[in-house]
Amino acid sequence: MWKKVWNYDKIAYGGDYNPEQWPEETWEEDMRLLKLAHINTLTLNVFSWAALQPSEDEYCFDKLDKIMELAKKHGMKVCLATSTGAHPAWMAKKYPEVLRTGINGIKRKFGARHNSCPNSSVYRKFSVRLAEKLAERYKDYDNMIAWHISNEYGGECYCENCEKAFQIWLKEKYQTLDALNHAWNTSFWGHTFYDWEEIVLPDLRSEHMSEEETTAQSISIDYRRFNSESIMDCFRLEYEAVKKYTPNIPVTTNLMGAYKPLDYHKWAKYMDFVSWDNYPSNEDSISKTALNHDLMRGVGRGKPFVLMEQTPSQQNWQAFNALKRPGVMRLWSYQAVAHGSDAVLFFQMKRSIGSCEKYHGAVIAHAGHEHTRVFREVTELGAELEQLGEEILGSTGIAETAIIFDWENWWAIEYSAGPSVNLKYHDEVLKYYTALHSQNIPVDIVSEEDDLSQYKLVIAPILYMTKPGVDGRIREFVKAGGSFVTTYFSGYVEEHDLVITGGYPGKLRDILGIWVEESDALPEHKKNGFIYEGQEYSAELLCDIMHLEGAEVLAEYKEDFYQGTPVITCNSLEKGKAYYVGTRSDEDFYNKFIENICKEQQIKPAAKVPKGIEAVKRVREKEQYLFFLNHNEESEEITLSEAAIDLLTQKEYQKEETLVLPAKGVSILKSQR
Repeated sequence: MWKKVWNYDKIAYGGDYNPEQWPEETWEEDMRLLKLAHINTLTLNVFSWAALQPSEDEYCFDKLDKIMELAKKHGMKVCLATSTGAHPAWMAKKYPEVLRTGINGIKRKFGARHNSCPNSSVYRKFSVRLAEKLAERYKDYDNMIAWHISNEYGGECYCENCEKAFQIWLKEKYQTLDALNHAWNTSFWGHTFYDWEEIVLPDLRSEHMSEEETTAQSISIDYRRFNSESIMDCFRLEYEAVKKYTPNIPVTTNLMGAYKPLDYHKWAKYMDFVSWDNYPSNEDSISKTALNHDLMRGVGRGKPFVLMEQTPSQQNWQAFNALKRPGVMRLWSYQAVAHGSDAVLFFQMKRSIGSCEKYHGAVIAHAGHEHTRVFREVTELGAELEQLGEEILGSTGIAETAIIFDWENWWAIEYSAGPSVNLKYHDEVLKYYTALHSQNIPVDIVSEEDDLSQYKLVIAPILYMTKPGVDGRIREFVKAGGSFVTTYFSGYVEEHDLVITGGYPGKLRDILGIWVEESDALPEHKKNGFIYEGQEYSAELLCDIMHLEGAEVLAEYKEDFYQGTPVITCNSLEKGKAYYVGTRSDEDFYNKFIENICKEQQIKPAAKVPKGIEAVKRVREKEQYLFFLNHNEESEEITLSEAAIDLLTQKEYQKEETLVLPAKGVSILKSQR
């Protein structure tokens, strides 16, 4: 049974609106403009804590009452934020313990946002109290479709609150100091702990040489786990506060795609639905943005998500804040919908006149009227989404291919002292994802805990940390007939970042049928090479020197003292195959390699289309929706494989008929499953 994100019968369209920054006499004109643009949903109250609570015991909801009534009067749905992303100045003055301390050990003063210590009892008390008061006050508003807890949680804190909480967290995790000392290998450099209070946070005053360099990886990884859980606990406390009064209104917070500090796989377990903020640059690849969408759908266990923020025109924080070219805002909005979003929301509805976001794009520009290019494009898209109505809502993607993405693995790889400063987890994931995406092969992004049995191909780039049970799930997947792909620097350590002795790739060794003896780190200016199916490709970054233990050689190194040794292998294990790619290569190799495996496993693309056209499919019980997104600068022709109706033009197509898609154009074809 398909299920919508929230109780609304159309794609939510709108986003962040901050009328409290403007005189009340301007609000009605804002409403006229927003209605003209077919805006139907407003995210309210994102940064109003100081206005709502001017002192410790004083609350003032008068202005928010008027804003909520304004939205209701004009038929707007509301996503109501709890406003706890930035605490008031009085709180920092009276309770300085609420302020964060940086990795350099310097305690911050009041200012900016994300400046609240997640382990401050003061912050937790006041944030939960505010969330509860908001829920109690507005629980009967029938136009509320979601709660938006805080805003873009992130960052880290290294204060005394966190240090004491970290010690308690460690005691609960390890139970005994002997277990902790073993897990952290504290016999190295004389780090053995004899009392829990001897443990300090890993920062620039202790274990860290820089933010990303640490002498004690196990300690720093545990701190990352602790920090992610600490901030998540703040979210959960507010979640419970609003659910007390509004049990049937879904709750979310806006995530940020591949955001390194927070383990979103764990966060999503406590969210009613996943939402996220999409801010690519004009130079980002199509596949990089698509990966983020699929990652967000993946952490939500495949359910539809919400595009909570994007800009209608330009961003304010990049080095060069380029405009979105005509048609691109519409194209990227539909890309989000194609990959699983049931909403298209913007930051922001109206440009502010001061501070760092005054030049960030908005539906209503500083000109204050509807006669702008951006407003026209927003209006046209709004009319199309209104026409779609309930179509698409609740539909999901179906994939036979999955990529394992794991935050703890990410932290461990990039904290590792070697083998290369250029070894970046997300980069390698993106290379494999791009090979699939460019061929329009549907992909699910999964966690190490997820069931793999529904897939034909599972790829785990740089599976450096092999946590308990992971190798077993992979082994059973391959034995049952699946194809598994992993890469260099995989299988090295267990969950505490302790090396699995006996030879790399550790617990994956029997699955892959190889033993890795050494790995050669190549500087940027140096490359090796190999020949795969008659074509020469580059070998870069790392070159694993391996021995066969049952695997078949698919390619060998061309140069250096390991010339003629395996670089790519395939091991047959009962009904399936496990591939090992012992180096980083180029785009042409990944495309060819993935194409071959997909052919062997009979994994088909969503559609056969010209290069530069993204084809994505969403399905419901009886319907399927095929999105064609033309990212090219010229029109393209597509020969359709089945009869369908284009939901945007209402044109009916027959099988083998040609669809002409203009530059930056979009088509949504509906057919029966």
